[in-house]
Formats: sequence, structure tokens, C-alpha cells
Amino acid sequence: MINKLVFVLSKAVWSLEGVNVEDDDIELLEKSKVEMHQSEKAKEEDKMEKKKKVVHRKRFPDSPLFQRWGSDLTEDQQTTAQDLFTKYGYNVYLSDQLPLDRSIPDTRYPSCKVKKYPHDLPTLSVVLIFMNEAISIILRAITSIINRTPSHLLKEIVLVDDYSSNRDLKGHLDEQIKNYNAQYPGLLKIVRHQKREGLTQARISGWEASTADVVAILDAHIEVNVGWAEPILSRIKEDRTVIVSPVFDNVRFDDFELIEYNVAADGFDWELWCRYESLPKEWYELKDETAPVRSPSIMGIFAAHRVFLGEIGVLDGGMYIYGGENVELGLRVWQCGGHIEVLPCSRVAHLERAHKPYLLDFSIAMKRNALRVAEVWMDDYKYMVYLAWNLPIENPGIDYGDVSSRKELRKKLKCKSFDWYIKNVYPNLIPLTTVVGYGTVSTGYVYCINARFVLVKKHFQSVSVGKIQIFLLTILLVVWFTWDFSVIILSVSDCVIERFPNLRTCLHSRTLARSLSRHAPYTNE
Repeated sequence: MINKLVFVLSKAVWSLEGVNVEDDDIELLEKSKVEMHQSEKAKEEDKMEKKKKVVHRKRFPDSPLFQRWGSDLTEDQQTTAQDLFTKYGYNVYLSDQLPLDRSIPDTRYPSCKVKKYPHDLPTLSVVLIFMNEAISIILRAITSIINRTPSHLLKEIVLVDDYSSNRDLKGHLDEQIKNYNAQYPGLLKIVRHQKREGLTQARISGWEASTADVVAILDAHIEVNVGWAEPILSRIKEDRTVIVSPVFDNVRFDDFELIEYNVAADGFDWELWCRYESLPKEWYELKDETAPVRSPSIMGIFAAHRVFLGEIGVLDGGMYIYGGENVELGLRVWQCGGHIEVLPCSRVAHLERAHKPYLLDFSIAMKRNALRVAEVWMDDYKYMVYLAWNLPIENPGIDYGDVSSRKELRKKLKCKSFDWYIKNVYPNLIPLTTVVGYGTVSTGYVYCINARFVLVKKHFQSVSVGKIQIFLLTILLVVWFTWDFSVIILSVSDCVIERFPNLRTCLHSRTLARSLSRHAPYTNE
């Protein structure tokens, strides 16, 4: 091969000196070049293949982070990635390597992609709230907003830092804000809390700092999708009393792949945890998949006419940390003259953490916030919230704070009753109307009830029996809510007798009532 190449090169030199070179010699030269290139390419591919075959020991085989991702990481890299995952609840190691302007799939309906909106729309302030967020996550959110929002509509991006302790969210973030503002003068501003005030107050601070016609209040761990803003601004221009939510897609916490979610309405259960509801029949009858979806409630990400949001009280600043504030907003909007919609043509990708490191037990804050909502907005139905959390209505043992100003707001706005809300807005939220007693059931120090309604020794109680065992004594039935809040119904002809490890027939419902009352009706014992 080398000899041939030398011969051909010699021929090439002779050609320059005026000696004719045959066509087949030129062809041989070109063929040699190709062979050399293919040989080098094969060597590189072989190197890459060998590199891929290097298998590193899995240091954290049970970690959620490494179930789909990270098989090619060295042990040191795995340790770094796991430490960051523990701290943040998502894959910061990967986030720091991804481009800030990465592309994500356009998950809109085809009809949304061709829908036209007016050029003359209201201006937009985008609020991003955070506390100890990874800086690459925040910068990617900012970049997506700038790149995917028409510049003539985007007035400002307001960052609200709820007293972060991470160093890079101080000087480093300030430097990044300066860089953005050098390119987009005055676009970014930051509000820093001087103490930890919680998610709700952070959103209020962002609203207070906003100056555009419309304010969109988002988490900082999001990426807005193409065309996200126009449907929001167009709908609010049509009706200033509507609070709107985009459709959420999910960014997986480990590999940052985007998972498309179906369009759905937003609802909640009696504990006030969010849940998705099926699309209403009326929406399907429109035969227009770009049409707004009437929604009983709203998730934590929403947009509103800035002035209207202030008129109806923004958010309840008495809420702690996390949970319930979105349900409170939804009830207030519906009961006080506004309405809520989900917009199918507006899509936002939301990064869902595997765990929330800033709060290990959400139930503590959530119970308190739920009671605030119940006391202000739910009237005679508030017992359902107490029941769902297994708290006595009198002396629940939780200080939910002063709600007098929120009650005054309701009175001032002449808001409708919760009964009206259930009947006209959220008929799927069904209250139990025949409850005469509720509470967990205990048989003393020796036995507890397992999932088969059998009394077992306490030290044999399995985790599956769960965190919540609530018995409801109704006029006709005993309903047992298990740990996952699924419902098991017992006939009134059965009751638990504490001296026998099984169900015994009761003479009548009063016997059952007495049996339960000996344990813990209306208590949390």
C-alpha cells in the first residue's frame, strides 16, 4: 500500500514538471486517500467502542438517579452526581452540562401551531420564584422565556429569591443578571427576601414588583415552550377576570427528557392536594382543541391581569411554606366573580423533583394551610377538610393563624358560598353528608388493625397499613380510608371488638357507635 502511494506521489511530482500522468494513476491516488480516511475512522470508532465497553461499578444502585441514567459515569462522577441529587432533588450534574438554550419538543396540538393571534397584545411580566435552586436551572428558565416570548410583549423577568443560602445564587447570579441586562437593557430584576417567607409570599413579592399588564407567576425550574405566551395574553385581553394556567409537561428529574402530558382540568381532593380532572363534556362538544378548558381549580403556575389579581387579594400571605395556596386562589376567583381556565395551546415544561430537600414532611404545613382555606371559604363543608386530615373540628391542635383579614376580603368582594361552588363549578367534589363520627381506631397498646380488618400485634403492623387509618361512622356505613386514601366500606352489621382479633357482628348501629367511641371518635388518638 505504501509503495503504491510513493509511486503515485512520484507521478504527481512528474506531472508538475510537465510529465503526463495516466488517468488510472490519478484514480489510484484518490482511492488511496479514501482507504486511509476509512482506516483512521475505523480506528476512532474502535476506540469509542472500547470506551463504551468500560463498565464502572455502580456506587448507588438503589438511587432513583441512576435507574435510567449515568451508566457511563466513573465512580467519582457518580458520587458527585449523587451528592448534587441529594441536595437538589434533580440531576444538577446533567443540567450543568446541557445547553441553556436547548431545544425541547413542541407538544402543542397541530391546530395550536397554526392558530393566529393579534400582534397588539398586553405586555407581560414573568415572575420566577426560587429558593436554593441550581443556577443552571434558573438560567435555562430565563433563556427559554427570552427565546420563546415575542420581545415586544415581554416587558420584564422578575426573579424572587426566598432567602437562598447557596453562594452561587448571590454574586454569580448577580453577574449573570448584569450580562443579560447588557444584552436586553432593563429586562431582568431581582427581589431578595431578608428571611425565609415561603412560596406564597415569594409569589406576592413578584407580583408587587411587576409592572406589565399581565403577570405570569412561574417556578424557576421550568422551560417555557414555543408559543406559550400568546394564548395567555390573548385570552386575558378578551376577559380580564380570567385566571389562566398553561398545560404542564414533565421534565424528568434524572435524564431531563420531556414527557408530554395530556390536557386536563385542575382539581383537588378534600386534603386540598392537587389532582387532574377529566376534560368537561362541554369542551369536547365545541370540537375545537384550541378552546380554553373550564377548570375548578388551578396549579401553582398561572397568569392573570395584574390589576385584577390585586383587586381580588393576590394570594393568602398567611400561608406557610407550601401547599393549599393554589386551591385558595381557585376558590376565591370562582366565588368572587372570576373564573379559571386551562389553555391547551400554552405549554410549559416543569421539572418535577424526586424529593423536595427543603421540606421532608409536607403534611405539617399543608394541614395548617388547608385549615385556613376551610375556615375562610368552605362554610358548612369545612368539616370535610378536618375529616380528611383526621383532625377534630374543635381544638385541632394546629394554629392556622389569623384569618380575619381574609374573611373581611370575602365580605368586601361579596363572594358566593361554597355550596354554590360545589353545585355549579365542581360537582365532582363530593362531600360525605351522613358522618356522625370519625377518627383512628386503636385497641390500646397491644393490637392494631391490619388491611384485612383483623387485629394484629402492633409490632407486626406492615408499612402498607399506612399513615392514615380513619374510620368514619355514618348513618348507614363505616368507611375506612387507607393510607393511600382508597376507600373500603364496612357494613354496619360488622364492628371491631377490642378483645377479639377479628370482626364480630354488632347488634345495631348504636353498638358500633359505642365501640368506636370507646377508642377515638373526633380525636386523633
